[in-house]
Amino acid sequence: MKINELRDLSTGELDVKLIDLKKDLFNLRMQHATNQLDNPIRISDVKKDIARVKTLIRENELKEAAGR
Repeated sequence: MKINELRDLSTGELDVKLIDLKKDLFNLRMQHATNQLDNPIRISDVKKDIARVKTLIRENELKEAAGR
């Protein structure tokens, strides 16, 4: 997922995206534990996407705080 795609989303949409990514990560970990995961690199990709979303949420919080 590209950061530019995420920047277009609102804070509410980012929160929903974060929940979806956490569910995906949980499912990938379960598949990995049961040896059903074909591409283990996908786990690190999802972790990076989670970090991107959290970073953008924090940036939005800081912008709102500075605007007050």
